[in-house]
Amino acid sequence: MKKVVVIPARLHSMRLPKKVLLDLSGKSMIERVYAQSMQAKSIDAVYIATDSQEILQHCQQFTDNIIITDNGHQSGTDRTAEAIINIECDIIVNVQGDEPFIEPSLISKIADTLEKSSTQMSSAMQKIKKNSVLQNPNVVKVVVNSKKHALYFSRSVIPHHRDGWETLTGKHESIPNALRFYKHIGIYGYKKEFLLTFSKMTPSYLERIEKLEQLRVLENGYTIQMIETEHDAFGIDTIDDYHKALERIKNEQ
Repeated sequence: MKKVVVIPARLHSMRLPKKVLLDLSGKSMIERVYAQSMQAKSIDAVYIATDSQEILQHCQQFTDNIIITDNGHQSGTDRTAEAIINIECDIIVNVQGDEPFIEPSLISKIADTLEKSSTQMSSAMQKIKKNSVLQNPNVVKVVVNSKKHALYFSRSVIPHHRDGWETLTGKHESIPNALRFYKHIGIYGYKKEFLLTFSKMTPSYLERIEKLEQLRVLENGYTIQMIETEHDAFGIDTIDDYHKALERIKNEQ
């Protein structure tokens, strides 16, 4: 099976304009995402999908694999779906354009899992260890079944620990190891035919309520295979995130 990575990249972001072009110690954010993706084993090609001429001209400095897409897309998924229509591939991994520290081995695992699975989509999750993270509505939580298929995604705390909720929230900064709460990591793998189908589905009720696109998949009866990882997502959405990223690069150097 041929596996590719698509990095959807738009120019304008409400909280941090032109963030994918921000300089991170000599390389732009999008170049760092591209470089990390190129290190993923078993991936045959990496593409950047954008509607911006400014992003196109910048990315031409380090790759020719740039696809210009329509400027009316509401999501990175829709942009990715358009980008792969004419690409010969079987599996697509959608890597966010604001994740400069994305782990190459996770990209490979997302793709390889789909190759061996009957499911049409895969994603990742990480065990939550801090109460502050668990109760943050900006952190998306996921619950899974015994096969690690996603049952539901929510900004609320799921599952609700009925008999020990007051103890959990009032006495623990760290979550006891016996309790399993998972943070959703926003990287997605798709089989090509399913991605093209998914992009044509009408936004669903739960998706509109929670503002979580992946719920459309579950509401339409499809399965998402979740992969547990120790890799922590580091998406850059604010100026504070940007400064933290600079500090992390400085420390790594």
